[in-house]
Amino acid sequence: MIVTSLTGVEFGYTDLPCIQDANVEIKLGEFVAVTGPNGAAKSTLLKLMLGLLQPWKGKVHLSPLNAEGKKLQVGYVSQQISAFNSGFPSTILEFVRSGRYANGSWLRRFHKEDDILTENALRQVGMWDLRKRKIGELSGGQKQRICMARALAQDPDMLVLDEPTTGMDQDSRFGFYQLMYHQVKVHGRTVVMVTHGLSEVAPYLDRIIELERKEDGGWKCCTTTSCSGHFVPVG
Repeated sequence: MIVTSLTGVEFGYTDLPCIQDANVEIKLGEFVAVTGPNGAAKSTLLKLMLGLLQPWKGKVHLSPLNAEGKKLQVGYVSQQISAFNSGFPSTILEFVRSGRYANGSWLRRFHKEDDILTENALRQVGMWDLRKRKIGELSGGQKQRICMARALAQDPDMLVLDEPTTGMDQDSRFGFYQLMYHQVKVHGRTVVMVTHGLSEVAPYLDRIIELERKEDGGWKCCTTTSCSGHFVPVG
């Protein structure tokens, strides 16, 4: 089952495209890393996959349903650490539990299942004991963990993660890779992750989408399976 795909996609932020003729497929139950130098449109690629950006040309497909025929749930963690300043009012528990609203109305009441999934998510990232602390008091690595916990609390079919290990020490990074591997192999989730630490995470991966510099100064997309395209430096 193909969860998301790009076919002949072109996109840019200015008059010049940063992605041209991109063809990418992400399948159910894969752990895929997207890697490449700064400016290689990695974050843009994720946003196109999720429909957060509309391509100039080509087609983007995000499956509306999961393998069970229910609505596909996607947990997305962007590069958002700087958004949490020292005055951010929410506690860790409140923030992570808010991820449960992704499965229903903002006006609905929380149920026991919401509490269980929130606790499980916090325990998986090692933040349950700190659940009553304010987000603004946390380190960068801890903020990344609670963003990950919020995504896990949604009980997602697919996790899309933009440099999720930023601010983590080495032990925390390896623990995170093992957690994602567990999500894929045990829970059958799809994980797509932008990373610069390819050598660390490579043993856990099913596939790598690597953006490499072309001779003409653009970027080419190299992978073990179906992915091609022309990626031009941004900025």
